Amino acid sequence: MKTQKIGFIGGGNMATSLISGLIASGHEPSSIRVSDINSEQLKSLAERLKVNVTASNETAVDEADVVVLAVKPQIMRDVARQIAPAIQQRKPLVVSIAAGIGERSLSAWLGADIAIVRCMPNTPALVLTGATALHANDNVGAEQRSMAENILRSVGIALWVKDEKELDAVTAVSGSGPAYYFLLMEAMEKAAAELGLTEETARLLVLQTALGAAKIALESSETPELLRKRVTSPGGTTQRAIETFQQGGFEELVSKALHAARDRSVEMSNQPEFN
Repeated sequence: MKTQKIGFIGGGNMATSLISGLIASGHEPSSIRVSDINSEQLKSLAERLKVNVTASNETAVDEADVVVLAVKPQIMRDVARQIAPAIQQRKPLVVSIAAGIGERSLSAWLGADIAIVRCMPNTPALVLTGATALHANDNVGAEQRSMAENILRSVGIALWVKDEKELDAVTAVSGSGPAYYFLLMEAMEKAAAELGLTEETARLLVLQTALGAAKIALESSETPELLRKRVTSPGGTTQRAIETFQQGGFEELVSKALHAARDRSVEMSNQPEFN
């Protein structure tokens, strides 16, 4: 596949992460153009990553094979309508990483014939360990699917979902998921301090344990349930802790939290400013 020209509308943290990942995976910086209203951000991107920068969104679209929409959801409608004429003329693949903005809205603003891939990345993409779900509309061809997947795979794993509605569940699981683990880490650190450990010791032990558990789960073909049982000796300390979690309704609370996040994602996508 020839080197694709990619235009980024918005040069914030997630866009910067994607650009860094693309370059690290061999994409030519000269084939990437970024637009943003923040001149200092553009200067930084040009100096650090050697990409082309511009204050004009239309210029970022010009000659692009792929346009990545990486602006805040609240301003997406105005931005999309602004670049719609350029999009209609060029007919690039449009990849949106904005939460809550459905393909129907994007098509209404950009044009019904535009190939659109909607993505739900998460913040670990900032350190190239992201998890992203993608959904393509009917205008997206096989090569364009590959292009979109390559962009998101540059910062982690990328998975396709068949139904756009699944992205609401993805938001609840992986989109918001890092915060759940941070909450557990926070609680464990506080409890460790109550048990007499220093703040530094507690933090290092909690973080390394989280990393180790994730690494074991990723490298194992066994389910988390089986892995848990393997490290839970009958009558031991781990069993006592697990039973305490379960008696407090841990599984039910997790389920309730994810359903609440999914429902909020649906609510957000139905807000007037996102349609």
